[in-house]
Amino acid sequence: MINGGRRCRAGRQRHALVRHDRRGIRDRVLAFGGTLAGLWNVMVEWVSGLARVSGSAAVGPRDTPISWRAESANMHLPKAGVAARFGSPEQAEFPHGQRRTADSLVATIATRAGVLVMPEQEQEATLGRIRTFLASRPETAHGEFTLPMLTGVLRVRRL
Repeated sequence: MINGGRRCRAGRQRHALVRHDRRGIRDRVLAFGGTLAGLWNVMVEWVSGLARVSGSAAVGPRDTPISWRAESANMHLPKAGVAARFGSPEQAEFPHGQRRTADSLVATIATRAGVLVMPEQEQEATLGRIRTFLASRPETAHGEFTLPMLTGVLRVRRL
C-alpha cells in the first residue's frame, strides 16, 4: 500500500483485526489521496470442480475468478449513512501458476482456517474428497502439475 508517498505494508491477514474496527484502522493509516490495494490469489479452470467437492470451508467465496469479482467489487463502499471515503475501484487480474502435486495441494488446503476448525471426522472426509477428485483428473492424477491461478487486484484511492 502506498500512503502519501510513504510505503506502508498491510498483509492479507487483515481478517485478524476485529471486524468492526478494520475500516477505522485503515482510514487512520491511509492518507487522503493515498492508494489502497488488495490482492487475492484465485484459482481457475478445472478448480471449479475442486470447489464443488471441497465445500466453502476449503475453497472460499473469493477463491474463484467470478466470485472474487463479485465479492470484491463493493468492498470499498461505506455502510448506509456514511460518506464515501474511496473513489471508483479498479480491478485487474494477472495470470500465473504454482507447481504442485496432489499431496502438496491437499496439504495447503488443510491449512485453511475453515478446514482447521472442522471436527476431525469432517476434516478427514473433506480432504479425502479432495484427494479423490485430484486423482480423477488427468491434470493432477500423476506427479507435478501447474495449478492455474490469477492474482486479482482491487485498487482504490482515498478521497
